[in-house]
Amino acid sequence: MTMNTSRRYALYAGVAAAAGLTGVGVAWHRHQLAEVSKEALDGLWGAEFQTPTQDTLHLKAFQGKSLVLNFWATWCPPCVEEMPLLDRFFRENSAKEWQVLGLAIDQPSQVRKFLAQFPVSYPIGLAGLGGTELSKSLGNPEGGLPFTVVLDAQGQLKQRKIGKLTEDDVKNWA
Repeated sequence: MTMNTSRRYALYAGVAAAAGLTGVGVAWHRHQLAEVSKEALDGLWGAEFQTPTQDTLHLKAFQGKSLVLNFWATWCPPCVEEMPLLDRFFRENSAKEWQVLGLAIDQPSQVRKFLAQFPVSYPIGLAGLGGTELSKSLGNPEGGLPFTVVLDAQGQLKQRKIGKLTEDDVKNWA
């Protein structure tokens, strides 16, 4: 018993469509942001990082103003591409009670070299691998980069995004 050609193509198309939908569903699920506990948000304010100039950056100093927290790395093209957008947002909105903090998930020497070539106006903390764990605690289960968290002046989570920021993302903050 042989299947005619059109029925065979219809069967193949149905199987391909089902496989494609399954793949989309798996990808969607993997990129969903996890819930963030109150403990994780509270713990964020106790974190400290060294800066590229070897000062200590205390996150508690950022409390009381809206904060854009951006996890990035020098080896991450979308991270590097969104930095001018973040820098412009910082320069335009820092007088309006907005802060931006970049946390580099990278080797300190690489971050210093990168910032010497491409400086930004906003502060940078050297988070290293601990920064990946912090990003996971803030709802980034895979530790993907770039990852951005927006907190209001009361420290409440307002937005999170895995992936490169867009002009529309930034417009929605202010």
